[in-house]
Amino acid sequence: MGRTHAAAPSSSDESPPDHVHPPVPPGDPDAWYAPDVRAQRELYPGVVATVRETAEGFHYDVREPALGPADERALERIHDHFEGANLRRPLTREGAVERVDAGFDPKYRRVIDRLTDLSHDARRRVDYHALADLLCLGRLTPLALDDAIEVADAAGDHLVVHTDDYAPADTDLPADADYLERFASERVETHAVEFRGFEVPVVLYREHLLGSDSFATKYAVLEPNLLPGDEELIDECKERIWETNVDGVVDDRAAFVRERARQFLSRRLTARNTRAWLDATTYRLRTALAEYDLAVPPVDHRFSDDRLTDLVYYVLRDYVGHGKLTVPIRDGLLEDVEANRVGERIKVVPRGRVVGHGERVPTNLAFDDETSFVNVVTQMAAADGVELNASNPSAKVNLSPEGVPNAETIRCAVALPTISEDGPHISIRKQAPETMTPVDLLHNDSISTEIVTLLWMLYEHHGVALFSGPTGVGKTTLLNAHMPFIPYSDRPISIDEGSREVELPHETGVSLTTRDHESDYKRVTMADLMTECNYLNPDVEVIAEINTEASFATFAETLNTGHGVLGTTHADDIEKLVNRVIEQGLPPYLLREIDLVVFPQYVDGDRYVGELVELVSEAEFADCDGRCGAIDKDDTTVYWNAVAWRDHDGEFHVDYDHPRLGDDERDLGLHFFDRLADRTDRSVEAVETEFHRKHRYVQYLEREGVADFDELFSFLADLHNNETATVERVKREVNG
Repeated sequence: MGRTHAAAPSSSDESPPDHVHPPVPPGDPDAWYAPDVRAQRELYPGVVATVRETAEGFHYDVREPALGPADERALERIHDHFEGANLRRPLTREGAVERVDAGFDPKYRRVIDRLTDLSHDARRRVDYHALADLLCLGRLTPLALDDAIEVADAAGDHLVVHTDDYAPADTDLPADADYLERFASERVETHAVEFRGFEVPVVLYREHLLGSDSFATKYAVLEPNLLPGDEELIDECKERIWETNVDGVVDDRAAFVRERARQFLSRRLTARNTRAWLDATTYRLRTALAEYDLAVPPVDHRFSDDRLTDLVYYVLRDYVGHGKLTVPIRDGLLEDVEANRVGERIKVVPRGRVVGHGERVPTNLAFDDETSFVNVVTQMAAADGVELNASNPSAKVNLSPEGVPNAETIRCAVALPTISEDGPHISIRKQAPETMTPVDLLHNDSISTEIVTLLWMLYEHHGVALFSGPTGVGKTTLLNAHMPFIPYSDRPISIDEGSREVELPHETGVSLTTRDHESDYKRVTMADLMTECNYLNPDVEVIAEINTEASFATFAETLNTGHGVLGTTHADDIEKLVNRVIEQGLPPYLLREIDLVVFPQYVDGDRYVGELVELVSEAEFADCDGRCGAIDKDDTTVYWNAVAWRDHDGEFHVDYDHPRLGDDERDLGLHFFDRLADRTDRSVEAVETEFHRKHRYVQYLEREGVADFDELFSFLADLHNNETATVERVKREVNG
C-alpha cells in the first residue's frame, strides 16, 4: 500500500502518461486481474481496493493515484507550506468520507493554485494525496473510504481487516499506523452544545478496531484547537482577571470575564514581543497581497481572528463553566458524568432513549493535574453552599447551573483527595431535560397500559407506592411520569433533597427541603419538615429518597397519617426491600400499609418495569396461586403477591385470576382492588369497572401520542371536571 511511482515517458519533470499500458498475460503476478483476485472495487476516482487469495489466506491491497516526479515536488511544496497549520482531522469513517467528498475549502484551494502548475489529471492526483495527508487519515484514508470493511484487528504486527465477504484479510500497514483508531470508527450521533454563545461540536462514535481499547463507543468534545504557547497565555489571562480590582457588584460575571479576557488576550496576541508583532504584520501583509494575487495566502491560524475567540472560550470555560466538565454537564443527551481520578478519561452515560445507547463510555477529556480537578470539585460544592475541607472532604450537592437546558437538576457526589485515591472524584447524575410521561414510557416499551392504569388509580385515590431499585434504574422517572394523575385540586407536598427532581404540575404543590448549611443557628431536620408538612394539609406526600434513618422515620410517621405517600428507595427485589425496611426500624406491621411496590430494571441500556408487587395478609396469601411468596425476618413473616411482571421476551403480564364481571371481560384478581374499595367506600365491582374505564383512556392517550406533561395534566383535569363533555370532545377529534 502507499503511493506508486510511474516511470516518466521522456522527461523527469513530466507527469505519467494518460493512456493505459497494454495488459500483461493473466499468469503474470503483477496483473490486477490475476486469477487469485477475489474482489476489486473503485473506492474513489483512481483509488482501487483489491482482495487476493494467498497461501496464507486473503490479502487486502489498495492502489492509489500514481505520482510522477513533478507531482511529488508539487506535493512537497504543499506540505512545506501547510507545516505548522492547525488542521483538524476527522474522528470517524463518515467524517473521512465527507472530508474527501468535500475536498479542500476555497481558501486552501487558492493556496494550492498558487503553489502548483499542473495539468487537470495531475492536479487531481496531487489533490487526493494532499487531502489524505493534511486533512484526512493519511495512509488509512482509502480504507476509511471502503464501506465493505466492517472490523479491523490491530492485535498483531500488521493491520488485518474484515470485509463483508472476506475475513480476515492481511494488509501491508503496521498495526500502529497513524489514525488507526479513526478509520474504522462509525459515527453514532453528532450535535452541538451551547455554552455562553459558543456552539461546541460533540461526536458520539463507535470504533470497530480490535486489540486497541476496551471501550468501543466514545464521546468526543471538539473544543477549539490550541497552538503551542496558548495554554500559558490562558493561564496568564486567568491570573490577571483574578487579580483585577472591581468597584461595586458584578451583575453579569460571564460578561465581566469575557470583556477582561478579550482586552488582555488581544494585547498579548498583537504586542507580546517584537517578533510576534513582526510575524503578525507579515501575516496581514501576505493576506493583503494575496487578495491581488501577488503572494501565496497564509494558512497559519496563529494570528487569525478566530484564535482570540478560541482563547476567550477557554477562559470562560474555566471561570464561568466547570472546566473540563463544562460541555458534558450542559449536554442534554447525557444523564451521568464521572471523573474518577487525575489523568484518567472522564466517563459519561448517554441517555439510551435519545441516542440508542445507555452504557458508560469514555470521553476525550481528562483532568491533567490535581489542582484544576480540586478547583472544579470545590466550585461545585460551593455552588450549593457546601465548603469542602480536610474535616469535610466529601458532599452530596444539587446544582442548577446557568445555561443548562431547561434548568435541569444536577445531583453530584464530590470528594477531595483526602478520601479519594489518585486525586478527587466527581459523580454527576442529571435529571432528564423534559419530564417523561406514561405515554413516553409506553412508546419505549418500559411499561404496560395495565400498569399505568393501576398507578393512575393509586395516585388519584391517595394510595401508598414505593419505587425500588438500584441507582440509575429510573425510579424517580417512573414516579415523576405519573404525577399528573394526582387530581389538579389535590395538594402534593414533596419532602427532602431528592424531591428537587420531582415535577409538581399542581398550583397547590409545595416542595420542602432540608439543608444542613441553611442556617448557622438551627439545623433543619426531617422532623421539622414533617411538622411543617402537617400544617400544609397535604393529600399526597412525596419522599423521593427514602434511604436515611431520618427519611425512613418520616416514611413511617406518614404511613400513620392516612395521607397518600409516594417514594423511592434502594432495593432491587421484594426480599431485600423488606429486610432493609425492617433493619431501618420500620415496624413490620406498617409494611401492610404499602399498596404497591414497583421494581424497575436497567438492562443493556433499556429501562423498564420488571415487577409490580402488592403486600398481602396471611389469609390473602393463602388464596394466591401465582407469583407470590413469604419472607421471614426477625420472627415476622411478610407475604407478597406479584401484580404484574415482564418476562424474558419483553412481554408484560398481569394477574388475571378471578373474573368477576363475566367471561367476556376478564378482571384482575388483585387484593389492591379490595383495599381501594374499602378506602373509597365502594364495591370491588365498582373499582374494577373504574379500572377498565381508565384503561381505555390510557389506550387512547397512547394511541394519540399525548406525551406532553402539561397537556396530559390538562386532559386529566378536564376529565375530572366533566367526563361526558371531555369524552364527546375526544370523539369529535378522533372522527375528524
